Amino acid sequence: MAITPKLSDVPRIRTALKLYKVSAYVTGILLLLLVLEVILKYTGIHREIYLGSSQGFIALVPWNPIDIHNTVSGINLSTGILIAHGWLYVVYLFMDFRLWSLMRWPFTRFVAIALGGVVPFLSFIVEHFVSRRAVTELAELEARGSSTTPPPSKAEVAH
Repeated sequence: MAITPKLSDVPRIRTALKLYKVSAYVTGILLLLLVLEVILKYTGIHREIYLGSSQGFIALVPWNPIDIHNTVSGINLSTGILIAHGWLYVVYLFMDFRLWSLMRWPFTRFVAIALGGVVPFLSFIVEHFVSRRAVTELAELEARGSSTTPPPSKAEVAH
């Protein structure tokens, strides 16, 4: 017999699903920005993205891996994107774990969902299929639960 979620957990699952969706999109967008940053920095372009530098509000500033003394003022968005993606991927993993544990899915599904935040564009695809599956399973669970729930007794209705 397959392990299914508890009917009493449905409200918590719906909240977990919403939080998972948000974290999947945020992680996916930050991963795409990280890919852009890596392309700008490590290909022949050798640039970093700065916010509020002397070269403009948002500027592509030359990057030299040998020169460790940075004379550019402003906020290094390249580093910020890297740090933000790292921490928000941890949030994504937590949301993945929460949804996975409430839905009582097999461990392989947890790993597959976790990979969504590592491969560019995959978080959007995984989110679509995970959300669709979770909604379908919740609808089936609620349909089974409503058909097997006995009507309340007269004593329960009176109180």
